Amino acid sequence: MRTYVIILFLLFGLSCNAQKQEIQKCIESFFDGFHQRDSAKIKLVCGDKIILQSISESTVKGNKLSNESAKEFYKSIASIPVSMKFQEKILSYNIQIDGSMAHVWTPYEFYINDKLSHTGVNAFTLFKEKDSWKIIYLIDTRRK
Repeated sequence: MRTYVIILFLLFGLSCNAQKQEIQKCIESFFDGFHQRDSAKIKLVCGDKIILQSISESTVKGNKLSNESAKEFYKSIASIPVSMKFQEKILSYNIQIDGSMAHVWTPYEFYINDKLSHTGVNAFTLFKEKDSWKIIYLIDTRRK
């Protein structure tokens, strides 16, 4: 009996780890598309009704919450000049899962032309649709 319990816990642990890897791969695909300026690639991992918000933090101007439609977001990605070098470095992934919902917290550093522009945290909410995870909500903080 004890052996069965140990095997059950091992299988559960492997299943949880596999799901976390799927979710992280979804987020990584999002950023691959972002860095390639490929909105079609980003759309593959996003839900049709994705909600996008940003919080700009400033001690001078105060904090500001802004909303962006998916259409505006995809258009802005595709219009980033090729001459601009940018990179969002994800520092870590904190993934929490409950059934068909997942939440991912990713601190980041954002660089433009190899110079640190701002830092913050992305908070992704994902939904498991059929056999794949889709990003349905993204909010980030931004501070200089």
